[in-house]
Amino acid sequence: MGRRTGRGAAVWRAVVRSAVVGAVLCVASAVLPGRVALAAPDVPSYAFADDVRSAPATTGTTGAARLEPGATYRSSLRGEDKAYYRLELDGISDVYVSVTAIPRAGATLSAGDGISVSVQDADSVTCSSDSVTVGTAVSPQPLTAWGARELLPGKGLCRKAGTYYVVVERTGTGSSTGTGNGTGSGEEDTDLSDGRTWDLELAPVSEAPLAKAAATRVPEVWDSSTPTPPVDEPVSVRGGAGFAEAAAVEQGVRSDEIVPGQTLFYKVPVDWGQQLSATVDLGSAEKNSAYVVDALEMTLYNPVRASVKDTGIGYGGSQKSASLPPVPPVGYANRYAPTDPTKSLRFAGSYYLVVHLAAQVADRFGEGPYGLTLRVRLGGSAQAGPGYARQSVPRGFFDVGAPDPVPSGGGSLAGADASGDGASGGDPAMKAVAVGGIGTGSLLLMVLGVWTLTARRRAAAQMRVNAQNPTA
Repeated sequence: MGRRTGRGAAVWRAVVRSAVVGAVLCVASAVLPGRVALAAPDVPSYAFADDVRSAPATTGTTGAARLEPGATYRSSLRGEDKAYYRLELDGISDVYVSVTAIPRAGATLSAGDGISVSVQDADSVTCSSDSVTVGTAVSPQPLTAWGARELLPGKGLCRKAGTYYVVVERTGTGSSTGTGNGTGSGEEDTDLSDGRTWDLELAPVSEAPLAKAAATRVPEVWDSSTPTPPVDEPVSVRGGAGFAEAAAVEQGVRSDEIVPGQTLFYKVPVDWGQQLSATVDLGSAEKNSAYVVDALEMTLYNPVRASVKDTGIGYGGSQKSASLPPVPPVGYANRYAPTDPTKSLRFAGSYYLVVHLAAQVADRFGEGPYGLTLRVRLGGSAQAGPGYARQSVPRGFFDVGAPDPVPSGGGSLAGADASGDGASGGDPAMKAVAVGGIGTGSLLLMVLGVWTLTARRRAAAQMRVNAQNPTA
């Protein structure tokens, strides 16, 4: 989520957005960007991976913790310090590292507050860099940027095997404070008492080389029309509380609920040759006497969690809808495109739709929950992959496997707890069903359905205290 400021950010979009904000101010009372202090929810809930490892940050390269592709790491970024991590790379694989920063609930933020991520070699040469800011919503939310060591034809830098470093640092004023009770679930022992320390989730991935050379010409013609969103009867789904717990969805219509300050994660399997489109609808409030600029954002991320495209909604209390701009079909050759979003659509795999409702919505329209509808369409036909020489890490990461057996449960049977407690929380009954369900057939799946219905009813009473924080 947030606003992209790296890799050729759209300055024109910012100009247009400013003009729209000015026009809105003439007719409505708007929530404006600036340094805004927001009430903190009682229970933070970004869900780290169940098997997350600890990677203590260092303020220099000496002693930097090593990151292994295929693992997920938890760390922290304090104030204006830089955080360094180490990679040991071969000379034939592309490696991508996403970094998700979670500002503390209730943090006082400015539009320019965010993070930058770079990958550097042992001689301080920058291989890539990316940055993201919280944007004009100034609503605490997970912020994801990424870095890469790519072995592209004609690119002479960073091609050797050896030691590389991931460098993470804050952007903006770096002086945010907070009043909440932390940032996320998990076991990392981090001092967050001053609100200036942000939790980090790091996810390195290695992409294997091809078995034989493939075309490098980017398709110049593709269907850029905006498809009609599906109008099927909605199927209930519960969005996950982090990338690791993203709810699996496919083509069709899904309904959910969201409260101000919360971020929901969904994942969509997209194969080679397929073209993803998505629309998000936000339901009406009980009153419409105010206006919140950038009230809701939806961002599309590729499998390595690099931002592809985003869209936003200003909210005046009446129902609103927004669609992602059209993007090309997924293709290996897209990586040779000069700009995004085409450049980002280079892999098959799980693409993420991440939706955030600004905390300011509660001040103007109440704490909710608000109805959310997600409309997903997949165009094009699935094609054969490019033919990798060996498995990427993690294994099968750039493949589209079988559909998730429980598409409404956050990506696994243990899924995202409806109370928003994240990876380290959840109802013990849910975990018992997840373990016992292996090999016992449809009976336990029926029991799971009954449990889910009961939990969903229970969640409605708890969601007001579970608003959470977080786009190549």
